[in-house]
Amino acid sequence: MDKETTAYFKEILLKRLDELYEEAERTVAGMTDTEDTFPDPTDRATLESDRNFMLRIRDRERKLIMKIREALQRIEDGTFGQCESCGDDINLERLKARPVTTLCIECKRKQEAMERARGM
Repeated sequence: MDKETTAYFKEILLKRLDELYEEAERTVAGMTDTEDTFPDPTDRATLESDRNFMLRIRDRERKLIMKIREALQRIEDGTFGQCESCGDDINLERLKARPVTTLCIECKRKQEAMERARGM
């Protein structure tokens, strides 16, 4: 992969990483700044449900942050865009759709077929 393409993906990944960090900061600030007291148990339950939902979203984003960091490390290592299974180049369209991917489309299809066969 040439330097210009690599720089393009690095910029996309860094921008997404910044967005995820900003969202995490807003969530933490929102959860620590509230001093809501609800005399009605239903209102309190709704608040707790909303918080739990938000925390599940942030947990998914935490996992995405780890994948982005790994992708940025692959850029530094010079292995970004190579399938970790077969070693072939990953199609640019696939990388544009999912820049954190580590598998080419064929290897991903095989992986998903194996997961379906195992009932995962």
